[in-house]
Amino acid sequence: MEKRETSILYLVLGLYSLMISWYYNHSVILLIIHYIFWPVYLIYELLIGHLAHGMWKTIPLSYFK
Repeated sequence: MEKRETSILYLVLGLYSLMISWYYNHSVILLIIHYIFWPVYLIYELLIGHLAHGMWKTIPLSYFK
């Protein structure tokens, strides 16, 4: 049962990193690259500060307006 919970979290974080990638880049090639290396890309975005000051929730909400 624990394996299923982690796989759902893995999927959600992967989709979240793709939303971030599309929000900043609008490039299909970069979207594919970020899909392959999404854990590294998500850590990179956290470290450079693109998700600071409320952007972590503004980006997903921009897709559901």
